[in-house]
Amino acid sequence: MSAALDKKSVAKNYTFMIIMIACMIAGSVVGWIFPKFGNAIKPAGTIFINMMFCIVVPLVFASIAGAVANMGSRKRAGKIMGVTIATFVVTGAIAAIIMFFLVKLFPPVLQAWTEIPAEEIGTYASGAQMVVNFFTAEDFVGLLSRRAMLPLIVFSILFGFAVNLNGGKESPVGKFLDDLSNVMLKFVKIVTYYAPIAFFAIFADLVATYGAQIAEGYGRAMLLYYPLCFIYIFTAFPLFARFGGGKGGAKTMFKHIVKPAVVSLGTCSSVATIPTNMDEAKATGISKDVSDMVLPLGATMHMDGSCFSCVLKIAFVFGVTGQPLTLESLPLIVLVAVFSSVGMSGVPGGGYIGEYIICSIFFPDAMEIAFPILVAIGNLVDPPATMINAAGDYVVSFIVSRFVDGKDWLQKQLAAAKK
Repeated sequence: MSAALDKKSVAKNYTFMIIMIACMIAGSVVGWIFPKFGNAIKPAGTIFINMMFCIVVPLVFASIAGAVANMGSRKRAGKIMGVTIATFVVTGAIAAIIMFFLVKLFPPVLQAWTEIPAEEIGTYASGAQMVVNFFTAEDFVGLLSRRAMLPLIVFSILFGFAVNLNGGKESPVGKFLDDLSNVMLKFVKIVTYYAPIAFFAIFADLVATYGAQIAEGYGRAMLLYYPLCFIYIFTAFPLFARFGGGKGGAKTMFKHIVKPAVVSLGTCSSVATIPTNMDEAKATGISKDVSDMVLPLGATMHMDGSCFSCVLKIAFVFGVTGQPLTLESLPLIVLVAVFSSVGMSGVPGGGYIGEYIICSIFFPDAMEIAFPILVAIGNLVDPPATMINAAGDYVVSFIVSRFVDGKDWLQKQLAAAKK
């Protein structure tokens, strides 16, 4: 663990996030003191947003289609895999529902920053039409719009399966998709170097336009999010461990979860926490085949903390644009939170895709204001979100063990340890 928390490692993982937050704060100060200048430099931020919007369609297509096309095996079934993914989805949905009712009780934004007519934000279609729009576009050209993110994802998955059936990664198309995916990742890396300047300009303009409302909104959001993460660890995690491990499950979980939690906070990376999670799973007595499957998958798919932040982001922009957060929107919000956090987190180059999905569904005509807000909240909540995500991978292994090795798996391990 000491190696994982080496000062250079921590600095490397946090440096860019610190620079981004520093630029947002600096831009906010400049926008507050010099509002005219803040409004004047808005184009510097718009350039970044437009560039990212231009990248997102080929990035999503190449990443998802390439990942599916290059799978070594099409048989993804099996008891461990099925229970693992089902658990990720269920716990993610629980997290999303918890946050939904919290933001209903304690809205992060109390007063709209700007008056935007409902029809400009986007009104909900009928249930049947929403299902159609969720999975498909009217034609191929419709897939090339950033507003058709989910249909593009569905098309990319099916296209990837078709390539897989036609030779997979060894076929010319498979190799092309793999190469295109790598190119788009390099493209994103190049554009991201400009992000600190862009966010300085974006927040200078936002503060110049909306003033103290921004500080109040982000302050309320953080006061809600940070305590929730720690409360979740001491309430939901013990319940999950008790369900998965039976008597003694919660006590055993608390004995071993400290190291993964500390490592995830220090590295700000679920992937970097895998070795520590593996060690603690072995010490707990979790079967090797379970830990070998659950923990690597969890590093990319188990995102309860991200489900929290996804719902917080949606509620925040709802408040900014003056839209009511109604119970009727709960199913769609939970679905988007789980899909964008659990489903998209494991996609190569998946950064910002969750934000695009949120924008395309809830704020298709308010993307310029919604997108930077979503990214900013993501940066601000990243450390505790990563802790929930990564430490939770170890907890999920208890649940999977229950279904794979029986209800009394932990009791057997504890009894064997006493001999």
